[in-house]
Amino acid sequence: MSSRQGGKLKPLKAPKKAKADETEEDAAFKAQKKAEAEALKAAREKALGKGPMGGSGIKKSGKK
Repeated sequence: MSSRQGGKLKPLKAPKKAKADETEEDAAFKAQKKAEAEALKAAREKALGKGPMGGSGIKKSGKK
């Protein structure tokens, strides 16, 4: 008797991981990361409003 199974076998599905309860440290860490992201976003917006730094472009030497 030959089996009809050919080709690659599909991997078995892994059982779903149970959600771990968040501790106060985890909540504080997430809040800190969120605050840092908001500060970074605000700084980026502020920097974009001013335009390029310097503005002199490529500097050329006085020699010809």
